[in-house]
Amino acid sequence: MTSTSRVPTPEGRAAQPDHLGHVIFITAAAAMGGFLFGYDSSVINGAVEAIRDRFDVGSEALAQVIAAALIGCAIGAATAGRIADRIGRIRVMQIAAVLFTVSAVGSALPFALWDLAMWRVLGGVAIGMASVIGPAYIAEVSPPAYRGRLASFQQAAIVIGIAVSQLVNWGILNAAGGDQRGNILGLEAWQLMLGVMVLPAILYGLLSFAIPESPRFLISAGRTDQARKVLREVEGSKVDLDVRVDEITHAMRTEHKSTFRDLLGNKGFLPIVWIGIGLSVFQQAVGINVIFYYSSSLWQSVGIDPTSSFFYSFTTSIINIVGTVIAMLFVDRIGRKPLALIGSAGMALSLGLAAWAFSFKSGTGDDITLPDTQGTVALLAAHSFVLFFALSWGVVVWVLLGEMFPNRIRAAALGVAAAAQWIANWLITVSFPTLSDWNLSGAYVMYTFFALLSIPFILKWVPETKGKALEEMG
Repeated sequence: MTSTSRVPTPEGRAAQPDHLGHVIFITAAAAMGGFLFGYDSSVINGAVEAIRDRFDVGSEALAQVIAAALIGCAIGAATAGRIADRIGRIRVMQIAAVLFTVSAVGSALPFALWDLAMWRVLGGVAIGMASVIGPAYIAEVSPPAYRGRLASFQQAAIVIGIAVSQLVNWGILNAAGGDQRGNILGLEAWQLMLGVMVLPAILYGLLSFAIPESPRFLISAGRTDQARKVLREVEGSKVDLDVRVDEITHAMRTEHKSTFRDLLGNKGFLPIVWIGIGLSVFQQAVGINVIFYYSSSLWQSVGIDPTSSFFYSFTTSIINIVGTVIAMLFVDRIGRKPLALIGSAGMALSLGLAAWAFSFKSGTGDDITLPDTQGTVALLAAHSFVLFFALSWGVVVWVLLGEMFPNRIRAAALGVAAAAQWIANWLITVSFPTLSDWNLSGAYVMYTFFALLSIPFILKWVPETKGKALEEMG
C-alpha cells in the first residue's frame, strides 16, 4: 500500500478541502488504531509484578509473557498490507478492533499463564495491523495541502495511548488501595487494567463504520463512483475528479512492486538496507521499551512503593508526549541527523547516570532501597532518557526509513527494517527481567554502550534526507 501522489490545482497550489473538520474527523478516527497501539503496548507495565505473584513464575517465564505480544506484532504488520489490498482498509481496521477487544477480555480473564500469553499474542496481531493500516489510510485520504500534519496524528495517538494507559493503571491501583492484586468489581486490579482496553477497542470499531473507504482501494476494486465521492469530500470541490482518478489509476499501474530480491547486492543486502536495519536495531537497543513495559516493576525493584512507581510511569509517558511534539516541530528545521545526534548524546548521558545510580542498590527480597541522592538521580535520568529518545530517535527513525530508500526498493526495504525493529524489541524485552535480576546497573551500562555506539553510526553512515525529494534517493 502506498499513498497517492500530490496533485496541484490548476493554480499550482495544493487543493484545500471544503470541510476540513470532516477530514480531521476521518484522520482522528483512523488514528484510534495508533492510540490502541500505544495503549496495548504499555498497559502490561502495570500488571508485571501481579502476574509474577499470581502465577508464581520466574523472570524468564514472565519475560516470555510480556514479550509475547511482539510475536503477534510481527505477524500483524507482515499481513495487514496484503489483506488491506484484498478486502479494503476499513475492513482491516474492523478486524484489528475485534482482535483488540477479544485480547482485552481474554487478558483480563486468563485461566493460566499460557492462555494469558495467547491473548497477548492476539493483541499483538492487532497492534501490528494498526501500525500499518493507520498511516497508509491517512496518507491515502489526506488532501495534499494537509498530508504532513495529518500524518502526524498517528504518532501523536500512539504516545497519548501510552500515557492514558499509565494514567488508567495508576487510577485503578489507587482504587485498589495500592495493591495490584486488590479486588475491584470482582476482579484483581491488574485484571481490570488489562480489561479496560475493551472500551477504546469498541470505540475504534464503531468509528470505522463512520469513515469512508480509501479512494485508492475503491479505484482498484472498480468502484470509481464511490472513489469520486470520497475524493470530493476530502480534497474539495475545486479538484478535477477525472484528473485525480486518472492519476491514481496510472500510479497503481506503473508503480514497481519491490521484492526481497531487489534488496540484494553482490554481498548480501545493499548498504542502504543495512543502514535501515541499523537504525531500527539501535532504536530498540537503547532499552526504550524497558521503560514502557517494565518501569513500574523497575521502580519497585529499587524500593519505591507501587503507587509511586505507577505515578512515575505516567509522568514518563507525559514526557514522551512532550518530546514527540518537540521532534515534530524541529525535524524539518534542524534536520534528521543533527536531531538524532542530540538524542544519542542525551540518551547516553541519561542512561549512564541511571547505571551509576542503580549500582547503589542494596538489600534483598522486599527490603531493597536506593540512597536518597541516587534514587533522585535515577528518576531524573529515566525521565531525561525518555525525553531525549522521544525528541529524536522516536520520530527521526521513522522519518528516515520513509525517506532514505530509493523508490524501487522502498516498500520491501521498509518491511525488512520494520521486521528488524520488532526482533530487536523482542530481544530487549525478553532479556530485561533476567538482566535485572543479574545486575540492574549492568543492564543500563549495556544500553548506554548502544547509545554511544549510535553516534559514530549516524555520523558515518546515515544520510541526511532533509529537503530532498524522494526521487533523489538513489
